[in-house]
Amino acid sequence: MFEILNDGSASLALVGNVVLEGLTVNQANLWLQTLYGRYLLRPDLNLRVVRARPIQISVVGEVESPGLYSLTTSEISQTEGGPASTISGLPTVVTAIQKAGGLTLNADLTNVTLERRLPGDRQQLRQAQLDLAALLQRGDKRQNPFVFDGDTIVIGTALTPSSEVMELAAANLSPQSIEVNVVGEVVEPGRIEVKANTPVVQAILAAGGPKTWRAKRSDVELVRINRNGTATRELFSIDYSQGVSSSRNPPLRDGDTVIVNRSNYARLSDAIGAIATPVTGLVNIWALVRLIQDNNNNN
Repeated sequence: MFEILNDGSASLALVGNVVLEGLTVNQANLWLQTLYGRYLLRPDLNLRVVRARPIQISVVGEVESPGLYSLTTSEISQTEGGPASTISGLPTVVTAIQKAGGLTLNADLTNVTLERRLPGDRQQLRQAQLDLAALLQRGDKRQNPFVFDGDTIVIGTALTPSSEVMELAAANLSPQSIEVNVVGEVVEPGRIEVKANTPVVQAILAAGGPKTWRAKRSDVELVRINRNGTATRELFSIDYSQGVSSSRNPPLRDGDTVIVNRSNYARLSDAIGAIATPVTGLVNIWALVRLIQDNNNNN
């Protein structure tokens, strides 16, 4: 048994250091037979992989945590906010996406590219287009190939959030739950955990719903922090008859903040309370002074 080092070479008896990087098992077997043929009359080799080393791949595009990942034959997979599960066997495209936290709402399931470096010294790349929608809807496992060391998976961006992505809340390619902030004129303001792709109105209801008379149903703000550090702010209305819609009732992302603003009645009531409170305090002090004076006069 011999180990292939990080530079792709291995130290073997008789032939010394041999570079095996970029070769398949069959190619390496033929190459070593040729080398040993210089020293042995009948070199008979049968190479097999005893233990697969971790492979490194890149996952970029519309995933929660794009970057460089190391995968093994036994992975603890956990999408953002989802339950952890153990995956045994050779890693696939789906394994890599799960490792990267799952898909974002802007992912285009029909536009997934797998880039692979071909064996040899010419550094050639081959691309394959994958359709994850076919995998999820029809069980087409050809869309979930094994990944090799050095592969790059690119998740394309959809012009508008597709219905397939919104339906992935219960699938293992997207986060199972997210945390959002619902503040302002709701019954229980604060940070809450909701299912992935929960729309704005449903999140407000999960926070106890808008306060009667105090909440302005036509003035709900959605504040979102983008990956580049910028923030976006959009205005919506509370409409219970409105389904999931990117323009009227958009699905939320992890870390979003929903602000239910005050109604004009609440603003007026708060303003009157702010003014009246110190006046009430003065009246109470004046009444106390009069009471002391009356007691002194009676004595």
